[in-house]
Amino acid sequence: MGFHSRSQKWMSVLLVLLLAGAATSQNIIETLPGFPGKLPFTLETGYIGVNEIDDVQLFYYFIESQRDPANDPLVFWMAGGPGCSGFSALAFEIGPLTFDYGTYNGTLPSLLINKYSWTQAANIIFIDAPVGAGFSYATTEEGKYTSDIESAYQYYTFLRKWLLSHPKFLGNELYVGGDSYSGITLPIVVKNILEGIEAGVRPKMELQGYLLGNPVTDDFIDTNSRIPYVHRVNLISDEYYEDAKEYCGGNYINVDANNTACVATLQLIKECLLQINLCQILEPQCAFSSKRRRELEWDLRVQEAETIDNILSNNRLPELPCRGFTYVMAYKWLNDERVQEALYVRPESVPTDGWKRCPKNFSTYTEDVTSSIAYHKNLSETGLRALIYSGDHDISVPWIGTLSWIKSLGVAVFDEWRAWYVDGQIAGYQVKFMNDHFRLTYVTVKGAGHTAPEYKHKETLAMFDRFLARYPI
Repeated sequence: MGFHSRSQKWMSVLLVLLLAGAATSQNIIETLPGFPGKLPFTLETGYIGVNEIDDVQLFYYFIESQRDPANDPLVFWMAGGPGCSGFSALAFEIGPLTFDYGTYNGTLPSLLINKYSWTQAANIIFIDAPVGAGFSYATTEEGKYTSDIESAYQYYTFLRKWLLSHPKFLGNELYVGGDSYSGITLPIVVKNILEGIEAGVRPKMELQGYLLGNPVTDDFIDTNSRIPYVHRVNLISDEYYEDAKEYCGGNYINVDANNTACVATLQLIKECLLQINLCQILEPQCAFSSKRRRELEWDLRVQEAETIDNILSNNRLPELPCRGFTYVMAYKWLNDERVQEALYVRPESVPTDGWKRCPKNFSTYTEDVTSSIAYHKNLSETGLRALIYSGDHDISVPWIGTLSWIKSLGVAVFDEWRAWYVDGQIAGYQVKFMNDHFRLTYVTVKGAGHTAPEYKHKETLAMFDRFLARYPI
Protein backbone atom coordinates (compact mmCIF):
# COMPACT_ATOMS: atom_id res chain seq x y z
CA MET A 1 0.00 0.00 0.00
CA GLY A 2 3.01 2.27 0.16
CA PHE A 3 2.59 3.22 3.83
CA HIS A 4 5.11 2.29 6.54
CA SER A 5 3.94 0.73 9.77
CA ARG A 6 4.45 2.60 13.00
CA SER A 7 4.01 -0.26 15.41
CA GLN A 8 4.49 1.62 18.66
CA LYS A 9 1.93 4.24 17.71
CA TRP A 10 -0.63 1.68 16.57
CA MET A 11 -0.19 -0.43 19.70
CA SER A 12 -1.08 2.72 21.64
CA VAL A 13 -4.11 3.20 19.42
CA LEU A 14 -5.20 -0.37 20.01
CA LEU A 15 -4.94 0.08 23.75
CA VAL A 16 -7.09 3.19 23.56
CA LEU A 17 -9.65 1.36 21.45
CA LEU A 18 -9.91 -1.49 23.91
CA LEU A 19 -10.94 1.08 26.48
CA ALA A 20 -13.47 2.66 24.11
CA GLY A 21 -16.56 1.53 25.97
CA ALA A 22 -15.94 3.88 28.87
CA ALA A 23 -15.80 6.88 26.55
CA THR A 24 -18.75 6.08 24.29
CA SER A 25 -22.41 6.91 24.57
CA GLN A 26 -25.17 6.15 22.11
CA ASN A 27 -28.91 6.75 22.08
CA ILE A 28 -31.67 5.81 19.65
CA ILE A 29 -34.08 8.65 18.87
CA GLU A 30 -37.59 7.76 17.71
CA THR A 31 -39.26 11.18 17.78
CA LEU A 32 -38.07 14.75 17.34
CA PRO A 33 -39.66 18.12 18.12
CA GLY A 34 -41.07 19.57 14.92
CA PHE A 35 -41.60 16.20 13.23
CA PRO A 36 -45.06 14.61 13.32
CA GLY A 37 -45.07 11.06 14.66
CA LYS A 38 -42.31 8.49 14.74
CA LEU A 39 -39.22 8.89 12.57
CA PRO A 40 -39.36 6.54 9.54
CA PHE A 41 -35.68 5.66 9.89
CA THR A 42 -33.24 4.72 12.64
CA LEU A 43 -31.46 7.74 14.13
CA GLU A 44 -28.76 7.44 16.74
CA THR A 45 -26.74 10.15 18.46
CA GLY A 46 -23.86 9.95 20.87
CA TYR A 47 -20.41 11.02 21.97
CA ILE A 48 -17.11 9.26 21.51
CA GLY A 49 -13.98 10.30 23.39
CA VAL A 50 -10.71 10.64 21.53
CA ASN A 51 -7.16 11.54 22.61
CA GLU A 52 -5.30 9.57 25.24
CA ILE A 53 -7.46 10.75 28.14
CA ASP A 54 -10.68 11.15 26.12
CA ASP A 55 -10.69 14.87 26.86
CA VAL A 56 -12.10 15.50 23.36
CA GLN A 57 -15.71 14.35 23.08
CA LEU A 58 -16.97 14.19 19.49
CA PHE A 59 -20.73 14.24 18.90
CA TYR A 60 -22.30 12.34 16.02
CA TYR A 61 -25.58 11.57 14.27
CA PHE A 62 -25.88 8.10 12.74
CA ILE A 63 -28.66 7.12 10.35
CA GLU A 64 -29.08 3.56 9.21
CA SER A 65 -29.68 2.87 5.54
CA GLN A 66 -33.36 3.02 4.68
CA ARG A 67 -32.86 0.19 2.19
CA ASP A 68 -30.70 -2.62 3.57
CA PRO A 69 -28.59 -1.64 6.61
CA ALA A 70 -26.92 -5.03 6.92
CA ASN A 71 -25.56 -5.02 3.38
CA ASP A 72 -25.39 -1.39 2.29
CA PRO A 73 -22.07 0.44 2.67
CA LEU A 74 -21.14 2.50 5.72
CA VAL A 75 -20.19 6.10 4.93
CA PHE A 76 -18.26 8.26 7.39
CA TRP A 77 -19.14 11.84 6.43
CA MET A 78 -16.97 14.84 7.27
CA ALA A 79 -18.29 18.40 7.03
CA GLY A 80 -16.31 21.41 5.85
CA GLY A 81 -15.41 24.70 7.46
CA PRO A 82 -13.20 23.90 9.22
CA GLY A 83 -15.67 23.82 12.09
CA CYS A 84 -19.00 23.13 10.38
CA SER A 85 -21.41 20.81 12.16
CA GLY A 86 -22.24 17.46 10.64
CA PHE A 87 -25.88 18.44 11.06
CA SER A 88 -25.46 20.86 8.17
CA ALA A 89 -24.83 17.95 5.80
CA LEU A 90 -27.66 15.99 7.41
CA ALA A 91 -30.31 18.70 7.11
CA PHE A 92 -29.29 20.63 4.00
CA GLU A 93 -27.37 18.20 1.82
CA ILE A 94 -27.60 14.41 2.03
CA GLY A 95 -29.65 13.45 5.10
CA PRO A 96 -33.30 12.32 5.37
CA LEU A 97 -34.54 15.40 7.25
CA THR A 98 -34.89 18.99 6.15
CA PHE A 99 -36.78 22.06 7.32
CA ASP A 100 -40.18 23.28 6.18
CA TYR A 101 -39.14 26.72 4.97
CA GLY A 102 -42.61 27.65 3.72
CA THR A 103 -44.32 27.50 7.12
CA TYR A 104 -41.57 29.05 9.24
CA ASN A 105 -42.97 31.86 11.42
CA GLY A 106 -40.17 32.42 13.92
CA THR A 107 -41.13 29.64 16.33
CA LEU A 108 -39.73 26.11 16.42
CA PRO A 109 -39.18 25.04 12.78
CA SER A 110 -41.01 22.02 11.38
CA LEU A 111 -39.19 19.08 9.82
CA LEU A 112 -39.86 17.36 6.50
CA ILE A 113 -38.55 14.20 4.86
CA ASN A 114 -35.98 14.52 2.07
CA LYS A 115 -36.91 11.70 -0.29
CA TYR A 116 -33.55 12.00 -2.04
CA SER A 117 -31.49 11.34 1.07
CA TRP A 118 -28.26 9.43 0.54
CA THR A 119 -29.42 7.16 3.38
CA GLN A 120 -31.55 5.56 0.66
CA ALA A 121 -28.33 3.84 -0.37
CA ALA A 122 -26.00 3.79 2.65
CA ASN A 123 -25.58 3.92 6.42
CA ILE A 124 -24.12 7.34 7.21
CA ILE A 125 -22.28 8.74 10.23
CA PHE A 126 -22.40 12.55 10.42
CA ILE A 127 -19.81 13.93 12.83
CA ASP A 128 -19.41 17.27 14.58
CA ALA A 129 -15.69 17.73 14.13
CA PRO A 130 -13.09 19.01 14.72
CA VAL A 131 -13.51 19.67 18.41
CA GLY A 132 -15.54 22.84 18.90
CA ALA A 133 -17.82 22.14 15.95
CA GLY A 134 -21.50 21.63 16.73
CA PHE A 135 -21.87 19.81 20.05
CA SER A 136 -18.35 18.40 20.17
CA TYR A 137 -16.31 19.74 23.06
CA ALA A 138 -13.19 19.37 25.17
CA THR A 139 -13.04 18.76 28.91
CA THR A 140 -9.58 20.31 29.20
CA GLU A 141 -8.15 23.58 27.94
CA GLU A 142 -5.46 21.74 26.00
CA GLY A 143 -8.07 19.57 24.27
CA LYS A 144 -9.72 22.60 22.68
CA TYR A 145 -6.77 23.09 20.34
CA THR A 146 -6.27 21.02 17.22
CA SER A 147 -5.05 21.19 13.62
CA ASP A 148 -5.47 19.51 10.25
CA ILE A 149 -3.05 16.70 11.11
CA GLU A 150 -4.29 16.23 14.68
CA SER A 151 -7.98 16.34 13.79
CA ALA A 152 -7.43 13.77 11.03
CA TYR A 153 -6.00 11.44 13.66
CA GLN A 154 -8.98 12.17 15.94
CA TYR A 155 -11.35 11.34 13.08
CA TYR A 156 -9.60 8.02 12.69
CA THR A 157 -9.72 7.25 16.42
CA PHE A 158 -13.41 8.13 16.47
CA LEU A 159 -14.17 5.78 13.61
CA ARG A 160 -12.27 2.90 15.21
CA LYS A 161 -14.13 3.34 18.47
CA TRP A 162 -17.46 3.74 16.71
CA LEU A 163 -16.98 0.44 14.90
CA LEU A 164 -16.00 -1.31 18.11
CA SER A 165 -19.27 -0.19 19.67
CA HIS A 166 -21.25 -1.12 16.51
CA PRO A 167 -19.85 -4.55 15.59
CA LYS A 168 -22.75 -5.38 13.26
CA PHE A 169 -21.31 -2.91 10.73
CA LEU A 170 -17.77 -4.31 10.78
CA GLY A 171 -18.40 -6.33 7.64
CA ASN A 172 -19.95 -3.50 5.64
CA GLU A 173 -17.96 -1.81 2.90
CA LEU A 174 -16.60 1.49 4.19
CA TYR A 175 -16.29 4.81 2.37
CA VAL A 176 -15.06 8.12 3.76
CA GLY A 177 -16.83 11.17 2.36
CA GLY A 178 -17.02 14.91 2.74
CA ASP A 179 -17.01 18.25 0.98
CA SER A 180 -15.46 21.72 1.05
CA TYR A 181 -12.67 22.01 3.66
CA SER A 182 -12.75 18.27 4.36
CA GLY A 183 -10.79 18.01 1.11
CA ILE A 184 -7.75 18.84 3.26
CA THR A 185 -8.30 16.42 6.13
CA LEU A 186 -10.13 13.53 4.43
CA PRO A 187 -7.17 12.18 2.42
CA ILE A 188 -5.14 12.19 5.65
CA VAL A 189 -7.89 10.22 7.42
CA VAL A 190 -7.86 7.68 4.58
CA LYS A 191 -4.08 7.43 4.91
CA ASN A 192 -4.45 6.78 8.64
CA ILE A 193 -7.01 4.04 7.98
CA LEU A 194 -4.71 2.35 5.47
CA GLU A 195 -1.78 2.52 7.88
CA GLY A 196 -3.96 0.93 10.57
CA ILE A 197 -4.97 -1.87 8.20
CA GLU A 198 -1.35 -2.47 7.25
CA ALA A 199 -0.32 -2.51 10.91
CA GLY A 200 -2.99 -5.11 11.69
CA VAL A 201 -4.98 -2.88 14.02
CA ARG A 202 -8.32 -4.47 14.89
CA PRO A 203 -11.11 -4.40 14.08
CA LYS A 204 -10.15 -4.31 10.44
CA MET A 205 -11.97 -1.73 8.35
CA GLU A 206 -13.42 -2.77 4.99
CA LEU A 207 -12.25 0.41 3.29
CA GLN A 208 -13.23 0.60 -0.38
CA GLY A 209 -12.71 4.24 -1.26
CA TYR A 210 -13.56 7.87 -0.68
CA LEU A 211 -15.64 10.68 -2.14
CA LEU A 212 -15.25 14.45 -2.06
CA GLY A 213 -17.40 17.35 -3.25
CA ASN A 214 -15.99 20.75 -4.31
CA PRO A 215 -12.97 19.92 -2.14
CA VAL A 216 -10.54 22.49 -0.82
CA THR A 217 -7.27 20.86 -1.85
CA ASP A 218 -4.45 23.25 -2.62
CA ASP A 219 -4.10 26.85 -1.43
CA PHE A 220 -2.67 28.05 -4.72
CA ILE A 221 -4.58 25.99 -7.30
CA ASP A 222 -8.02 26.43 -5.73
CA THR A 223 -7.68 30.18 -5.29
CA ASN A 224 -5.80 30.93 -8.49
CA SER A 225 -8.45 29.15 -10.60
CA ARG A 226 -11.16 31.61 -9.57
CA ILE A 227 -10.23 34.27 -12.10
CA PRO A 228 -10.10 31.91 -15.10
CA TYR A 229 -13.43 30.50 -13.90
CA VAL A 230 -15.25 33.84 -13.59
CA HIS A 231 -14.03 34.70 -17.10
CA ARG A 232 -15.42 31.43 -18.46
CA VAL A 233 -18.84 32.22 -17.04
CA ASN A 234 -18.82 35.82 -18.32
CA LEU A 235 -18.62 37.59 -14.97
CA ILE A 236 -15.60 39.58 -16.14
CA SER A 237 -14.76 40.94 -19.57
CA ASP A 238 -12.20 39.52 -21.99
CA GLU A 239 -10.20 42.71 -21.52
CA TYR A 240 -10.02 42.34 -17.73
CA TYR A 241 -8.97 38.71 -18.06
CA GLU A 242 -6.32 39.39 -20.69
CA ASP A 243 -4.95 42.27 -18.60
CA ALA A 244 -4.83 40.05 -15.52
CA LYS A 245 -2.95 37.33 -17.37
CA GLU A 246 -0.48 39.84 -18.82
CA TYR A 247 0.13 42.02 -15.78
CA CYS A 248 -0.03 39.27 -13.15
CA GLY A 249 1.66 36.57 -15.21
CA GLY A 250 -1.13 34.11 -14.46
CA ASN A 251 -0.42 34.31 -10.72
CA TYR A 252 -3.30 36.08 -8.98
CA ILE A 253 -2.34 35.08 -5.43
CA ASN A 254 1.29 35.99 -4.80
CA VAL A 255 1.01 39.55 -6.11
CA ASP A 256 3.80 42.07 -5.71
CA ALA A 257 2.29 45.21 -4.18
CA ASN A 258 4.59 47.27 -6.42
CA ASN A 259 3.03 45.70 -9.53
CA THR A 260 0.41 48.42 -9.74
CA ALA A 261 -1.01 47.26 -13.07
CA CYS A 262 -1.74 43.80 -11.66
CA VAL A 263 -3.15 45.18 -8.39
CA ALA A 264 -5.43 47.61 -10.24
CA THR A 265 -6.73 44.94 -12.60
CA LEU A 266 -7.49 42.53 -9.76
CA GLN A 267 -9.36 45.30 -7.96
CA LEU A 268 -11.56 45.86 -11.02
CA ILE A 269 -12.28 42.12 -11.13
CA LYS A 270 -13.17 42.02 -7.44
CA GLU A 271 -15.61 44.89 -7.93
CA CYS A 272 -17.38 42.84 -10.60
CA LEU A 273 -17.91 40.05 -8.06
CA LEU A 274 -19.02 42.02 -5.00
CA GLN A 275 -22.72 41.23 -5.44
CA ILE A 276 -22.25 37.72 -6.87
CA ASN A 277 -23.14 34.68 -4.77
CA LEU A 278 -19.81 32.90 -4.47
CA CYS A 279 -21.44 29.55 -3.66
CA GLN A 280 -23.79 29.54 -6.67
CA ILE A 281 -23.43 32.30 -9.22
CA LEU A 282 -27.04 32.15 -10.44
CA GLU A 283 -28.67 32.52 -7.04
CA PRO A 284 -29.22 35.93 -5.39
CA GLN A 285 -26.57 37.40 -3.15
CA CYS A 286 -28.59 38.60 -0.20
CA ALA A 287 -27.45 41.41 2.04
CA PHE A 288 -25.38 39.95 4.85
CA SER A 289 -25.37 43.19 6.81
CA SER A 290 -27.00 46.58 6.80
CA LYS A 291 -24.04 48.16 5.03
CA ARG A 292 -23.19 47.57 1.38
CA ARG A 293 -20.10 45.42 1.09
CA ARG A 294 -17.02 47.20 -0.22
CA GLU A 295 -14.52 44.36 0.03
CA LEU A 296 -14.88 40.87 -1.41
CA GLU A 297 -15.23 38.40 1.48
CA TRP A 298 -14.18 34.90 0.41
CA ASP A 299 -14.74 33.27 3.81
CA LEU A 300 -18.29 31.94 3.59
CA ARG A 301 -18.44 31.54 7.38
CA VAL A 302 -17.92 35.26 7.84
CA GLN A 303 -20.71 36.04 5.39
CA GLU A 304 -23.12 33.77 7.22
CA ALA A 305 -22.25 35.13 10.65
CA GLU A 306 -23.00 38.67 9.52
CA THR A 307 -26.63 37.87 8.79
CA ILE A 308 -27.74 35.18 11.24
CA ASP A 309 -27.98 37.41 14.32
CA ASN A 310 -30.05 40.00 12.46
CA ILE A 311 -32.54 37.44 11.17
CA LEU A 312 -32.84 35.61 14.48
CA SER A 313 -34.08 38.81 16.08
CA ASN A 314 -37.06 38.85 13.68
CA ASN A 315 -40.10 36.56 13.63
CA ARG A 316 -39.87 35.58 9.98
CA LEU A 317 -37.38 35.26 7.16
CA PRO A 318 -36.78 38.23 4.84
CA GLU A 319 -39.01 38.45 1.79
CA LEU A 320 -36.19 37.87 -0.67
CA PRO A 321 -35.69 34.08 -0.80
CA CYS A 322 -32.04 33.31 -0.17
CA ARG A 323 -30.50 29.93 0.50
CA GLY A 324 -28.28 31.33 3.23
CA PHE A 325 -31.32 32.58 5.13
CA THR A 326 -32.67 29.05 5.44
CA TYR A 327 -29.76 28.15 7.73
CA VAL A 328 -31.54 30.21 10.37
CA MET A 329 -33.88 27.29 10.94
CA ALA A 330 -31.01 25.07 12.05
CA TYR A 331 -29.97 27.74 14.58
CA LYS A 332 -33.54 28.03 15.86
CA TRP A 333 -34.05 24.27 16.07
CA LEU A 334 -30.76 23.11 17.58
CA ASN A 335 -30.65 25.90 20.16
CA ASP A 336 -34.04 24.84 21.54
CA GLU A 337 -33.68 22.98 24.85
CA ARG A 338 -36.40 20.50 23.86
CA VAL A 339 -34.45 19.53 20.76
CA GLN A 340 -31.17 19.21 22.65
CA GLU A 341 -32.87 16.99 25.21
CA ALA A 342 -34.40 14.84 22.47
CA LEU A 343 -30.98 14.42 20.84
CA TYR A 344 -29.34 13.56 24.19
CA VAL A 345 -27.01 16.55 23.94
CA ARG A 346 -24.90 17.02 27.04
CA PRO A 347 -25.48 20.49 28.56
CA GLU A 348 -21.75 21.02 28.95
CA SER A 349 -21.28 20.57 25.20
CA VAL A 350 -23.54 23.49 24.22
CA PRO A 351 -21.37 26.53 23.41
CA THR A 352 -21.96 29.57 25.61
CA ASP A 353 -23.08 31.56 22.56
CA GLY A 354 -25.21 28.69 21.24
CA TRP A 355 -24.95 26.09 18.50
CA LYS A 356 -23.63 27.39 15.19
CA ARG A 357 -23.63 25.76 11.77
CA CYS A 358 -20.17 27.01 10.82
CA PRO A 359 -18.53 29.24 13.46
CA LYS A 360 -16.87 32.35 12.08
CA ASN A 361 -14.09 32.45 14.64
CA PHE A 362 -12.33 29.12 14.95
CA SER A 363 -9.19 30.39 16.66
CA THR A 364 -8.47 27.06 18.37
CA TYR A 365 -7.82 25.40 15.00
CA THR A 366 -4.53 25.52 13.09
CA GLU A 367 -4.60 24.97 9.34
CA ASP A 368 -1.22 23.25 9.04
CA VAL A 369 -1.73 21.56 5.65
CA THR A 370 -1.66 23.88 2.63
CA SER A 371 -2.12 21.13 0.05
CA SER A 372 -3.46 17.58 0.17
CA ILE A 373 -2.36 16.72 -3.38
CA ALA A 374 0.57 14.62 -2.15
CA TYR A 375 -1.85 12.52 -0.08
CA HIS A 376 -4.06 11.98 -3.13
CA LYS A 377 -0.98 11.01 -5.11
CA ASN A 378 -0.13 8.31 -2.56
CA LEU A 379 -3.74 7.13 -2.48
CA SER A 380 -3.62 6.61 -6.25
CA GLU A 381 -1.42 3.57 -5.59
CA THR A 382 -3.63 1.82 -3.04
CA GLY A 383 -6.38 -0.06 -4.86
CA LEU A 384 -9.11 2.32 -3.71
CA ARG A 385 -12.00 3.83 -5.64
CA ALA A 386 -12.58 7.59 -5.58
CA LEU A 387 -15.44 9.85 -6.60
CA ILE A 388 -14.72 13.57 -6.76
CA TYR A 389 -17.52 15.89 -7.86
CA SER A 390 -18.05 19.60 -8.31
CA GLY A 391 -21.08 21.81 -8.51
CA ASP A 392 -20.18 23.69 -11.68
CA HIS A 393 -21.57 27.07 -10.52
CA ASP A 394 -19.23 27.45 -7.54
CA ILE A 395 -16.65 30.25 -7.49
CA SER A 396 -15.18 29.48 -4.07
CA VAL A 397 -13.67 26.15 -5.20
CA PRO A 398 -14.02 26.16 -9.00
CA TRP A 399 -14.28 22.90 -10.88
CA ILE A 400 -11.48 23.85 -13.27
CA GLY A 401 -9.02 23.98 -10.39
CA THR A 402 -10.20 20.61 -9.05
CA LEU A 403 -9.84 18.96 -12.45
CA SER A 404 -6.40 20.53 -12.82
CA TRP A 405 -4.95 18.94 -9.68
CA ILE A 406 -6.63 15.61 -10.47
CA LYS A 407 -4.80 15.57 -13.80
CA SER A 408 -1.54 16.35 -11.98
CA LEU A 409 -1.76 13.00 -10.15
CA GLY A 410 -0.55 11.28 -13.30
CA VAL A 411 -3.35 8.70 -13.45
CA ALA A 412 -4.26 7.95 -17.06
CA VAL A 413 -7.64 8.90 -18.52
CA PHE A 414 -9.75 5.79 -18.97
CA ASP A 415 -12.97 7.35 -20.24
CA GLU A 416 -12.96 10.81 -21.84
CA TRP A 417 -15.23 13.72 -20.90
CA ARG A 418 -18.87 12.89 -21.53
CA ALA A 419 -22.34 13.64 -20.20
CA TRP A 420 -24.14 11.68 -17.51
CA TYR A 421 -27.92 11.55 -17.21
CA VAL A 422 -30.80 11.41 -14.76
CA ASP A 423 -34.30 10.81 -16.15
CA GLY A 424 -33.04 11.35 -19.67
CA GLN A 425 -31.63 14.80 -18.92
CA ILE A 426 -27.97 15.81 -18.75
CA ALA A 427 -27.07 16.06 -15.06
CA GLY A 428 -23.45 17.03 -15.67
CA TYR A 429 -20.26 15.65 -17.15
CA GLN A 430 -17.67 13.09 -16.13
CA VAL A 431 -14.21 11.83 -16.90
CA LYS A 432 -12.65 8.65 -15.51
CA PHE A 433 -9.05 8.01 -14.53
CA MET A 434 -7.55 4.57 -13.90
CA ASN A 435 -4.28 2.76 -13.34
CA ASP A 436 -3.49 -0.75 -12.13
CA HIS A 437 -4.10 0.27 -8.52
CA PHE A 438 -6.73 2.99 -8.51
CA ARG A 439 -9.92 4.29 -10.11
CA LEU A 440 -11.09 7.88 -9.87
CA THR A 441 -14.26 9.29 -11.39
CA TYR A 442 -14.55 13.04 -11.65
CA VAL A 443 -18.08 14.41 -12.05
CA THR A 444 -19.53 17.87 -12.55
CA VAL A 445 -23.08 18.49 -11.34
CA LYS A 446 -24.81 20.86 -13.75
CA GLY A 447 -26.29 23.91 -12.06
CA ALA A 448 -25.11 22.98 -8.56
CA GLY A 449 -23.17 25.20 -6.20
CA HIS A 450 -20.48 24.70 -3.58
CA THR A 451 -22.15 21.82 -1.71
CA ALA A 452 -23.67 20.14 -4.76
CA PRO A 453 -26.28 17.91 -3.04
CA GLU A 454 -27.80 21.00 -1.44
CA TYR A 455 -28.77 22.23 -4.90
CA LYS A 456 -29.38 19.01 -6.82
CA HIS A 457 -30.79 16.37 -4.46
CA LYS A 458 -32.16 13.97 -7.05
CA GLU A 459 -29.16 14.06 -9.35
CA THR A 460 -26.54 13.65 -6.65
CA LEU A 461 -28.38 10.72 -5.07
CA ALA A 462 -28.31 8.99 -8.46
CA MET A 463 -24.58 9.74 -8.75
CA PHE A 464 -23.87 8.44 -5.23
CA ASP A 465 -25.97 5.28 -5.61
CA ARG A 466 -24.38 4.37 -8.95
CA PHE A 467 -20.88 4.91 -7.54
CA LEU A 468 -21.50 2.65 -4.54
CA ALA A 469 -23.05 0.01 -6.78
CA ARG A 470 -20.03 0.15 -9.14
CA TYR A 471 -22.45 1.08 -11.89
CA PRO A 472 -21.47 3.60 -14.60
CA ILE A 473 -22.47 7.09 -13.54
